[in-house]
Amino acid sequence: MFKQFLSILFAGGLMVATTGCDVDQTSEGRLPDVDVDAEPGALPSYDVETPDVDVSMEEKKVDVPDVDVDVDSKERTMSLPDVDVSVPSDE
Repeated sequence: MFKQFLSILFAGGLMVATTGCDVDQTSEGRLPDVDVDAEPGALPSYDVETPDVDVSMEEKKVDVPDVDVDVDSKERTMSLPDVDVSVPSDE
């Protein structure tokens, strides 16, 4: 259960990290000349600023169901991930 929670949290963090990128084109692309003596083309270059992601563990009290047949729950202290994402600013 905890591994499934962490994998879902990681997938969500990955989604936020990839959509929070700031990509700036630094040069135009060009195609090669269509001569017999053609020069090779060039792909455009990009500066990519990715967000800073800080992941830490913190203690929080959560209700966890008791494993017995009855449906009582007990409050327990668990380590849960704390994710902070800093998206680059548009300049």
